Order: sequence, then structure tokens, then C-alpha cells
Amino acid sequence: GDRVRTRASREPLSRERVLVAAVALADAKGIQALTMRRLATDLGVEAMSLYYHLPGKEALLDGLVDYVVGEIDAAISRLDAIGTDRDWRTRLRQRFLAAREVMLCHPWAPGLIGTRPTIPAGLYTYYDGIVGTLIDAGFSYRIAHRALHAFGSLPLGFAQEVFSPTSAGGSLEAGTTEAEMAAMAEALPHMTSMMTAEAHDVADPTLGWCDSQTEFEFTLDLLLDGLERLRS
Repeated sequence: GDRVRTRASREPLSRERVLVAAVALADAKGIQALTMRRLATDLGVEAMSLYYHLPGKEALLDGLVDYVVGEIDAAISRLDAIGTDRDWRTRLRQRFLAAREVMLCHPWAPGLIGTRPTIPAGLYTYYDGIVGTLIDAGFSYRIAHRALHAFGSLPLGFAQEVFSPTSAGGSLEAGTTEAEMAAMAEALPHMTSMMTAEAHDVADPTLGWCDSQTEFEFTLDLLLDGLERLRS
């Protein structure tokens, strides 16, 4: 253990190296487990040395969002390298699904992005590319603007939850009693029936209670098909 730590601490500390370690820790233990002290231990350095690169927990969380956005941008660059002869719907669909692959690797990211006070600069570039794709396809700026609102968080690879106890990753608590369920069924018969019918397939990757891959693609295709009708 000491030998590994010595080798790790010899590697020069950089913002990138700190963020890679922070992402790995959040992926393995959840975002709640991420503290400057725990991160310093994983890197084999003193906690104070982290502050030179990321001056505090808020800067660290902003850095994590930047890192995830960077992964999305890299995924989009790989798609664009394949070619731009795809129609606009395919291009946007592939972009949004590529972003989702990144989010599924970091299930803590949707909730984190939703709570940051500032928008990372990289996201503006990403959304500019979406608007550009729509304009190139013949849409007006007015429709492109409305499309962005309709897409909501789908371009970032997750569906913002409506009835979740938390902004992302919400669920019906495992400890919900039969009496509570019965009371809910009486008060909200349609909602309860829907929730019972919609219990997710274990094999369907989710980023929260109302966000499965099937639901994500259903909503995405509904919007893209509707926009195509507006275009023609």
C-alpha cells in the first residue's frame, strides 16, 4: 500500500488527475462519498494540496460537471468523424443517445448538473451544435428555440423527473408499507395503477424512477417525428 501511495504521489498533481480520481470515487461510492479528504487519500496526497487545483468542494463539483460535459463532447466528436451524411433526426438521436451512454456510466451526474448554479461553458458549444443541426435541416430559429425547450434535458442523456422525490435518482422507497400503498391507491387510483404497470424491467438501464432507456427513446422519437412534420 505504501509503495503504491509513494508512486502515486510522485506523479505530478494536476486538475485533470484530481478530477479523474474524483469521478472514479463518485462512480464507485456515489457523489455523497466524495470529500476533499477522501479524494486526497485516494490520490496519496495531503488534502491541502488539492486546493491549489480546485479551491474547495463547490469548485470540485463544477469540475466534475466540466469533466462529464467533456466526455459528451468527445463522444460527439467521434460521431462527427464517422460522417455528416446522416439526416438531421439521426444526427440528433445519435448525439442524445451518446450523451446518455456517458450518463449511464456516471449515474450521479444528472442530479449534479441539475443543481449547479452555473452552466458549464462546454454546454453552450454543445447546444450551439444542436441548433446548427436544426437550422441546416431547414428549421427557422423560432422552431429551433422551441425545440430546445421541448427537448428539455434529453440532449444531456437523461429525462428530468416529474414525480421523483429527488431531482434525479428518485424512487419509491423499498420500505413503503402496504397500508401506505393502499391509501395512495385510494387517493390516486390512476397514478397508482400506472406506477404498478410501469415497474421497470431490470434489464432496462435507468437514471431514476421515470427514466428508463425505453422511455427516453420513446420521448425522443416522439419529439423528432413531430419536428419533422413541422419541417415538411
